Formats: sequence, C-alpha cells, structure tokens
Amino acid sequence: MIGEPFSDKKSSAGTSLLHRTDPRIKIIFLTLYSFAVAMLSRFPSLIAALFVSLALIFLARTNLRDLAARLFVVNVPVFFFWLLLPLTFEAEPLFCAGPFTVSGPGIVYAARITLKSNAILLAFIALAATSSVVTLGHAMNRLHVPEKIIHLLLLTYRYVFVIEQEYRKLRIAAKVRCFRPKTDMHTYRTYSYLLGMLFVRAAARAERVHHAMLCRGFKGKFYCLSEFSLTRADITGALLMTGAMIVLEILEWTEIILFWK
Repeated sequence: MIGEPFSDKKSSAGTSLLHRTDPRIKIIFLTLYSFAVAMLSRFPSLIAALFVSLALIFLARTNLRDLAARLFVVNVPVFFFWLLLPLTFEAEPLFCAGPFTVSGPGIVYAARITLKSNAILLAFIALAATSSVVTLGHAMNRLHVPEKIIHLLLLTYRYVFVIEQEYRKLRIAAKVRCFRPKTDMHTYRTYSYLLGMLFVRAAARAERVHHAMLCRGFKGKFYCLSEFSLTRADITGALLMTGAMIVLEILEWTEIILFWK
C-alpha cells in the first residue's frame, strides 16, 4: 500500500516537534542540509552529519519499522557499491582475495557514499516526510516555487493512489479468472495486457477529471485552507539547524587545512 506513514497525524509520532514545525522552514533547511552533506568528503564531518540526521529522527519520533524498511531500500544499491568499487577502482591494491584485488580508495569511496546517502535520507524522513505532500506543496507555493511544478506534484501524488486502486482491481479480476503467474508466455502476455489496460483506464480517468475540474471553475490554482505562521519554536529550530551546518563545515575545512599543513 502507498501511504504516508511518517506524517500520520493520528499516530503518536504525529505530535512530535518536527511534525508541528512550519513546513516552509523544513523545506528550506532540508534543501540546504542535503547540499551541505553532499559536498562533504572528510569522515569526521560525514559521521557528524549522520549523528545530526539521527538527532532529527529522534525529534520526529518516527516509526522504527517503517524507518528500517526505507533504509533497507536505499542501502540495497549501496551494498553493490561496496561489492564493485573496491574491486574496480584503479589504485594501489590494499590486499588480494584470490583473483580479486581490493583497493583502499575504493573502500573509502563506498564508505563516503554510505554515510552521505543515509544522512540525507534520514534528514529527508525527519524534515519532509513528517508533513503530508499536500502541505509541502502549499508550503512550496508560499516559497514562490513555480505553480506548474506544484500542480504537477499535487496531481501526480493524488492520482498515484487512483492508479494503484485501478491496478488492484485488475489484479483481483485476473485472480477471479483463476490466473496464476508462472514463467510462461501466457503470464507475460497477461501482465502486458494488465499494464496496457492500466494506462488506458488512467488516461480515461484523467480526461474525466479534467472536464470535472473545468465544470467546477478550475482556474489553474489550488487554494490552501490552512495558514502558515512562524513560531518561536520554528525560529529556534532554524537557528539550531544553521548552527549544525556551520559545525559540519568547520569540521570539513579544519580537516582540509590540517591536511595541507
């Protein structure tokens, strides 16, 4: 099922400090923090960034099971980096394992990718996933992001669920007709028909929705019923995030200066 497990207001985690933070502040600092972490290269600063992201996760009080599932999805390709980079990076070999030579710089690059990807993902879950996509879209509108991008985001998000419902209906219809997936041409043909019908239904649904919106006077603008306002807690959080990014940059540049000395 597609959903928003981290922004659920009915859960106990939905009342955390980051859930109540102004989404405009979260978008701004998530963007700045992601760029700052991506530019880091020294391990002290990367490890510090990971601890900052873990602190944000603690403040967000996210569901650990859902968090582990998302971390697993991201770290599966990272695992292949650990398999490939040490074996394919052209550098002085660190040691040999049978016919394979493992390079030290390859291990270093894989470790950097691991720390960066996990730090950015944890920050994204803590700052962005604790607000609904609709709320984030309206917050982006307040930040003067082009309206066409916001419309595309909101409509895409809304109709992902519609397409999922249509897909489930088609799968149920196939099961009612005693379809059992196998590795044969009948299975491949059935799935191709299913995908084709899914696109046909999605196109027909989109046309009906477009006409319905025009009949209701849609003028190319979505209106938000909630107002965003900065609080003292938002300003304090912004100052803390700014301080954390400054500390990360100090750690990064201190290591570089010491290296050159």
